[in-house]
Amino acid sequence: MPVPTLAVEDLRVAIRGDEGVARILDHIAFRLEPGRILGVVGESGCGKSTLIRAILGILPQGAAIGSGRILFEGEDLLAFSQAELNRSVRGSRISFIPQDPYLALNPVFTVGAQMLEVMRRHRPGAPREHRAHLVRLLRRVQLPDAEAALDRYPHQFSGGQRQRLLIAAALACAPRLIVADEPTTALDVTTQQQILLLLRELVEEMGLAMLFVTHDLGVVAELCDEVCVIYAGQSVETGPARALLDAPLHPYARALLACHPDRAEGFLGIPGAVPSPLRAPPGCRFAPRCAQAREACASRAPHPRRAAPGRMVDCILHDPAAVPA
Repeated sequence: MPVPTLAVEDLRVAIRGDEGVARILDHIAFRLEPGRILGVVGESGCGKSTLIRAILGILPQGAAIGSGRILFEGEDLLAFSQAELNRSVRGSRISFIPQDPYLALNPVFTVGAQMLEVMRRHRPGAPREHRAHLVRLLRRVQLPDAEAALDRYPHQFSGGQRQRLLIAAALACAPRLIVADEPTTALDVTTQQQILLLLRELVEEMGLAMLFVTHDLGVVAELCDEVCVIYAGQSVETGPARALLDAPLHPYARALLACHPDRAEGFLGIPGAVPSPLRAPPGCRFAPRCAQAREACASRAPHPRRAAPGRMVDCILHDPAAVPA
């Protein structure tokens, strides 16, 4: 098989605190190929932000990798020192698009000064060449008056324009992977649609890979090629976006889709709440909220199984050895 741009294998991350050890991620696994967009979805508190931090190597103090690998183009990022990540990975081969375009840029510096600083550190060339490259990128992301834009301050741009600036900054050093943390959440629906179309075009045009973290299944349907559904720090279902959205296999994936406004029949949502990482249930973590839970689900942790071509699911309902209902 070709080497994926990103492969996360059985990743486990725990944080030790005053109340004990919180297992924030406890078996996360997926693959992301070049030229593809993988959507990571799940409720708040499921571990999406910790997953991003683990990939970028910026876990908070007290966090520790328990097991697993994060393979970027065949290299395990967990084996890199912080100096190596800064020098040859972050900002160059892997870039980041943050969630809030209003907070991501420093208000006291021009956008050009901030973007050129990234290029100075990670891209060879003279300042004049860097500026010309940025102007070309700003035109590519459809920012008006690209030449003059570099000399303006963040407050002189709208939210949608700031997000285009951040996308251009993420592309400045020709990365192979972009990690996008809900980059359309703070935008109105019209601007959001424009940004999603732009991201899709850029991925196809440049052949890079994108990890798109979101809680919006409508965005997943519009943008993503594959989906990884995570719950309580575990990847419970992965597969092609269209197949998963049309016929989800895991009860949690089905429950998430049933909450979408286009499918919801009421305002009930999913009963209960995501369990605390300090006190996770002993069996299936979704069992206390699952309408299809069996007696064995309370004590028997499910294991990932290939339920269909290209699809993995962690659920006892898809285990041939499962006890009868």
